[in-house]
Amino acid sequence: MTLRNSLFGSIILFLLLAAGCAPKAPAPTPGPTPPPAPPAPMVPTYAPVGEKTAEELARSLSLKPQNLCSWQDLRPGIEASLNYIRTRPQDAVCVNRPGLRLTWGQLKDSVAELASTLALLDHDPSLLAQRFTWLKLEPGTLLTGYYEPWLKASLTPDATFKYPLYGVPGDLKVMDLGDFHPRWAGQKLIYRVEEGKAEPYFDRAAIDGLGALEGAGDEIAWAADPVDVFFLQVQGSGRLDLPDGSFKHILYGGKNGRQYVSIGKVLIDEGYIPKEEMSMQRIRQFLNAHPGVAEDILFRNPSYVFFRLADEGPFGSINSILTPRVSVAVDRSMIPLGSVVALKTALMDYDTGKADPFFSLVLAQDTGGAIQGTRMDLFCGAGEEAETLAGHLQEGAEVYMLLSKRVLGARSNTPQ
Repeated sequence: MTLRNSLFGSIILFLLLAAGCAPKAPAPTPGPTPPPAPPAPMVPTYAPVGEKTAEELARSLSLKPQNLCSWQDLRPGIEASLNYIRTRPQDAVCVNRPGLRLTWGQLKDSVAELASTLALLDHDPSLLAQRFTWLKLEPGTLLTGYYEPWLKASLTPDATFKYPLYGVPGDLKVMDLGDFHPRWAGQKLIYRVEEGKAEPYFDRAAIDGLGALEGAGDEIAWAADPVDVFFLQVQGSGRLDLPDGSFKHILYGGKNGRQYVSIGKVLIDEGYIPKEEMSMQRIRQFLNAHPGVAEDILFRNPSYVFFRLADEGPFGSINSILTPRVSVAVDRSMIPLGSVVALKTALMDYDTGKADPFFSLVLAQDTGGAIQGTRMDLFCGAGEEAETLAGHLQEGAEVYMLLSKRVLGARSNTPQ
């Protein structure tokens, strides 16, 4: 063995021994376990229920929660829905979701058959299972409520009635973006023109805080309470209780195109109201008790609604008068306007503190900016009782669409 090889071997042996005697590096401390990824949101699906289940559901329907005496009482509302459906292009698809693809013509035939069945249902509600397929909308939905508020107002301003209610301003312009490109079909741009340039329309702070519309002559009435005005805008329509004892309906006329911001969420996020206490009544109570911050809170919602006066109302999106506890607002891409659906939930009786079961047929006759996906909004009526119900309504619900077996059978035989 040469000296070079002997030296090399000694060095290797030294390094191995040194490595064996050296203190081991501490094992790395494991970091916190990452939280599991949230489950992907469930895609809303229409799933048919079995014949036996459908019959049990049909027999458990009740008109009592709607203050109706006979199934025939639903006829005016269903006829109004049919009138709307007939205005739609009958060959166009009105809903295309997993489990259900339907044209307006097929929906018309189905709702018409249900209307012709009403006279028989008082004696045999199981006909709704024999003649109609029940499609359950999955997952379940959140049911909220809205109502027709009454507010003290006058058609002329004075020291008491000094908060204006505006009609659609003369300088508000609306552009249909679908005219420019198909990808924008159904979208509208709301704007004004200033010095030859298109500008976003005035927001709430500009209108109510800076008087942006003063002097333009767009006022149609004046209210006694600015909080009443705000809640009228949230609901979209109401009744004006006039000084001479008469009243006028005040209906939705348009909006300023700004994004809606929930002041209920603002009040929760900033610690003014605990989440578990949140209701329409609680918001009103807070705003009335804290006038110093009320204006700032209201201005957080830049969206603004304009109105028109009428002798009848309130009207839904199908231009028919809404029926308390029968008309509902829906996402029209999920449930076509004009549809008849069965709604299963519970409505709280705030006098007794008990939740009363509600399982009744309701009519999709309205829409709303916050009503998206499977969520549904029940029209609760007018007055204090309706306001209380709507203000607290946050219930889980099941929704079933009823479609004629004859129509669905014909559809399945139609080449796609």
